[in-house]
Amino acid sequence: MQVTELDYAPSSDSAGLALAVSIFADRPHFRGQIADDVAGAGFRIAQEGSLASIASGEVRALGEIVLLDCPTVGAETLAALMRLDMRVAQSGAQLVVSTTVDALEDVFACLDQSGPRILVQPTRGERVVALGQLLAEISHMRMREPSDEDTVSLLRLSEQVAEIARKLDALSDEDRSGSGSAFRFESPAPGYSGPDDADGTGRLTRTPKPPLPEPRLVRQIIRQRQLRARFLDGDLFADPAWDILLDLTAARAEHQRVSVTSLCIASGVPPTTALRWISQMTEAGLLQRVEDEADKRRAFIALTDNASEAMARFFAELGKDASRLV
Repeated sequence: MQVTELDYAPSSDSAGLALAVSIFADRPHFRGQIADDVAGAGFRIAQEGSLASIASGEVRALGEIVLLDCPTVGAETLAALMRLDMRVAQSGAQLVVSTTVDALEDVFACLDQSGPRILVQPTRGERVVALGQLLAEISHMRMREPSDEDTVSLLRLSEQVAEIARKLDALSDEDRSGSGSAFRFESPAPGYSGPDDADGTGRLTRTPKPPLPEPRLVRQIIRQRQLRARFLDGDLFADPAWDILLDLTAARAEHQRVSVTSLCIASGVPPTTALRWISQMTEAGLLQRVEDEADKRRAFIALTDNASEAMARFFAELGKDASRLV
């Protein structure tokens, strides 16, 4: 099956009526399942096709939302992903990709232009939730630019809704068997006059930047934070943004590169949730994508220079008390 142009007609009062969705998946039964969920959610299905149809150039105009299922990768799949990534970025569409942990590194490396929403081994409920989130965000952007507080609220709400979806999926299994940024750098403390201060002689001197903390100290803090999950529910202390910053701070001090899969594990939350935080923190200027010069199919995540300096100043301010930080 190649590309099939479709025109489902959801009810006239559907919130998603104006949004067309393109679906690409190699597994026919899975493609049909996605189509059922999309149509049931009130979206118009513009087209269905295989990943090969993308690489061959058979796909014409894309929908405003593109759903892609990519559980495994090969040479043809990588070519299709890179082509789709470029087309989505040029068209301004929103891309949602479902993949597996094994394929995550390759998928992440290929999609560097479109800003995709990557779901790792999602349930049907999580996929529908992702569609709903996109609908809310697109509608919100059409009305006005979101504030920092709006973005934080949307991210927190999406996590809560995703958790509800997981619980609903679990219940279903039982039945069958029986523009603004979410992050900002804090303003300098009162009395701070910036990096260039007069030294009393009329000359300007630059305040030296503190070094990054000792990586063994940061790793100790990470272990202390992880230790809580042995005795208490880890969800009570979930703080993926901070865990991501700690892991990347230690890695930078160790001159080590961090893969997206490794960072998802370090975040302490499910991969799909971790990828949302990585995306938000990248948009906020805290993280950056670093291509592997030796292998273009790989990409790493690192702190930006501003984020690195902020973490260094944070630990310098803590001083000796940093070893007791959890």
